[in-house]
Parts: sequence; structure tokens; C-alpha cells
Amino acid sequence: MDANNKGCYDRDPHNDDEKPPDRGWVVPPKTKNPFVQQEDLCRVMELLSVKENEARTALVHYRWDVKKVSAVLLEKGASNLFAEAGVSIPEEDQASNNTPTLEPVIRCRICFMPKSHMTRMNCGHCFCNKCWTKYFTINILNGKSRRIKCMAHRCNSICDESIIRNLVGEQDVNLAEKFERFLFESYIEENKMVKWCPSIPPCGYALQIKDEDDLICEVECRCGRQFCFGCLLEPHSPCTCLMWEMWAKSRDELETDNWLNMNTKRCPVCHKCIQKDGGCNSMYCPCGNKFSWLHAIATGKEHTGTAVANHSICCGRKENEERYTYCYASYMGHMESLKLEMKLKDRIERKLSTWKGALVEERLKSGLHMLSIARRFLSHSYVLAFYMFWDKFRNEMSKEERKSRKKIFEDKQQQLEDHVERLSGLLNKPFEVSMDDPYSTQVSIIYQSIATDSLCRNMYDFIKNDLLGSLRSGPLRIAPYRSEGPVRAILLGAVTTEDSHSDNQHC
Repeated sequence: MDANNKGCYDRDPHNDDEKPPDRGWVVPPKTKNPFVQQEDLCRVMELLSVKENEARTALVHYRWDVKKVSAVLLEKGASNLFAEAGVSIPEEDQASNNTPTLEPVIRCRICFMPKSHMTRMNCGHCFCNKCWTKYFTINILNGKSRRIKCMAHRCNSICDESIIRNLVGEQDVNLAEKFERFLFESYIEENKMVKWCPSIPPCGYALQIKDEDDLICEVECRCGRQFCFGCLLEPHSPCTCLMWEMWAKSRDELETDNWLNMNTKRCPVCHKCIQKDGGCNSMYCPCGNKFSWLHAIATGKEHTGTAVANHSICCGRKENEERYTYCYASYMGHMESLKLEMKLKDRIERKLSTWKGALVEERLKSGLHMLSIARRFLSHSYVLAFYMFWDKFRNEMSKEERKSRKKIFEDKQQQLEDHVERLSGLLNKPFEVSMDDPYSTQVSIIYQSIATDSLCRNMYDFIKNDLLGSLRSGPLRIAPYRSEGPVRAILLGAVTTEDSHSDNQHC
């Protein structure tokens, strides 16, 4: 979705002083140790009574799911949890030994050279610093820095990240910083509660939700990009992520498919596209099969051009194509109207600049915002209607259920469409500032916005509970409806450009 067409006119995405209320999800800053990540580490450190690097190892193994760590601890115990995650707890006399140590001159078991500077890991294995550094460097350069195992044969213990940081940093500071970025990225990419913003070019921000119930929601990044947290595509409520992914794919293929559908027919045997350049409706494919051009069904040599077997099957296919064309045209019509209505913002702001009164400005902008939310909701409802009643999910309901629910859905859709057009008409017509006149245009805009919002909520509840909530294969989840639009993230901490994620091309 274009950030300029997001329908939020009273919020500056670059204003750091503006702090919206906590909606249950945040944007971690582009720093090495964001506060939201530290919270998870502290919880696991307290839960397992371990140090930070050991807590991180356990969290990486369980994909940063604190609840999963707690469940495994209760079910299997600490010792089994440590063994599965590759966590080695050092002996008491080694507990403080987290940095390279100076030991008597002994031979390293890797290079077999006498060394004085040796480092012992929590698992007890000891090698020279030079071998450790080479081993860590190779792993980091190969992108395997998130869970670097001990060099010892058949040792599954994960190396202490502080030791890795110190040894690599002594040789290559840039490589040590890369290692830090990999640690942070493991928190983002392996955590289902956190996702990178999909903006192009990448903004480097990541969004985190605090509750698993919000895994399907519509959010707004600090950079201004709005998207669905579930599929990373543009906001698409009341459609499910699966519906929208299929719709996005069909839109990409629509131009080619439209030409093929209008100018060719597929042979029912070899399925090659055949173009008619004249003659009767009996077509002869190079594969040797004869079929009717009218219905794309095999006929044989004798034909009349009008009477074809299996006519009802072909009509059903044609009807489905017509339904898709209708839904696509309706969807595009409302999206085009939305683009035109976005231009109202500048015109109304120019007119408001000659008036005095914050209340009037707030009410008119609220009407514009409600129009953009309702228009987008209405356009997406045609996508849902196609897949729910004519395509993928049509067999999830009995014929009677589909017929009755389709009738209710279309009635609600038509009612919402009428109110959206009425609100659009009010915002497009000239009006004066007069709150004393109960029939003034701006009073009508206020009442019409409230009514439109109510209809959107009513239609959303019907879709969620009566359509998607009663399918035979089980209920489907959609993002909650919010009249204020996708919620904006809360920025925590300072943003630093040197730690930007863009050079890693993960967005």
C-alpha cells in the first residue's frame, strides 16, 4: 500500500514527539540490544537462573518463544531443556570464567602447537585463542553465527557469545559488529511475534506484537508503511490472508489471462490455446481433436454449432469467469474512487485555512478518514465475495446456507455502498461553516460518518461470525476492524543508521 494513500491525515509518521496509546505491539529500534528483546532475555534468565548468553541460546533454540521455554521446563525439567538447546552450565569454580584466560603452556588439541593463551568454554573444552578465532570467523562469514557449536568432536554445546564477541573483535571490529547484527536478526527472523517492515527500500524497522491473538492484524510502521502482520501484504480486511494472496496473484496474471480469455479457447484434450481466425464454430486442433468454439468442449466431426453436450458444465465455467470479472471491476472501481477522494484532502485543507476553528477542521478530516477506511473495506468485500461464494470456499457451505448467507451479505454490502457514496457526495459538494443549522453539510458529514462506521462494523461481525466462523473446515481469522485504521507503532529508543538492516536485504 502506498504510504501517501494510507487514510491517516492527522498523524505525522516522522514526528517522534507524538506517542499514540499502547495497542499491544511496538517497533524495536535499530540498536544492538533493543528493550523488547532484553525483556525476553530477563524473563528466561530469571526462569532458568542462568546468565544472559545461556538464556539467549535457549531462546534461539525455541525460536524466542518464552511460553515454549516455560512449558518445556515444566514438562521435561531444566537438565533436558539445557541438553536440547545446547546450553552448558559451567561448574562453580568456572562460573566466572567468561573471558579468555591465561593458562600454563600446553598444546592446543586443534593445531597441536604449544600455546599460552587458551580459552575454555562452559562445556569444559579448551583450545587456543587463534583456533577459536579462525573457527568463529569462518562460521560468521558463512552466516552460521546464531548457534555456533563447540569445536570439540560430538559436542553440541553452544559457544558463549561474549567469548565470540571478544575474540573476533580483537581481530576484526567490523566482523564483530556483523556478529551482533546476526544475533539481533535471529530475534527478528525466528520470532513469530516480530517481523521486518516490508517497505521498499527497506526502512530497517521491525514490528513486535505482545499477544499471540494479534498475529493477524493490520499495523503501521514508523516509516509510514501499512501492512498485514500475517502475510506482510497491504491491509486487506475483511479478506483472509489466503484470499488476498490468491487475489494478488490473479491480479498479476489478469492482463495476460484477459487477452487469452477474450481471443483464444483451450483444446479440451491437449489444452493448447487456439485462436479463431474465421469459419464456423467447429474448431480443429493440431492434435487432431475437434471442439466447439462456443463452449470449448469436444464435439466430434458431426456438429451443429449450437447443440453441444455438457453445456451446463461449460456455462458454469463461463459464469465463474464472469463473476471474477464483475468482482474485479467492482474492486478496481472503488480503489479508483479512493484515489480520487484522496485529493479532497488538499482542497478541504485550502478551504479550512481561511476559517478559524479546530473543531470544524477535526470533524471534516474525520469524515475524510472514515470515507477512506469504508471505501477500502467495501472494495475488499468484493474479493471476499468471489472466493467465499463462487470459488475456493463455496463448497464449505451447503447450497441452502450459501444462498441465504449470500443474500444477507449482498444486502449489507449494498447498504454500505449506498452510505459510502452518500458520504463521498457530501464531502465533494461545496459547504459553509454553520453549526447552528441542523441541516448544514458538515453536520450531515458527521452523522453520515457515524452511520458508515456502524455499517462497517456490522458487516465485519457478519463476515467474521456467520461466514468465516462457520465453515466446515474450521473458522478462518481476519484482522480486526478499526475505524481509526491500522494502528501506529510505538518507537522505543534512538535510531542509528549504522545498524540499519537494509544492507542485509532481509526485507
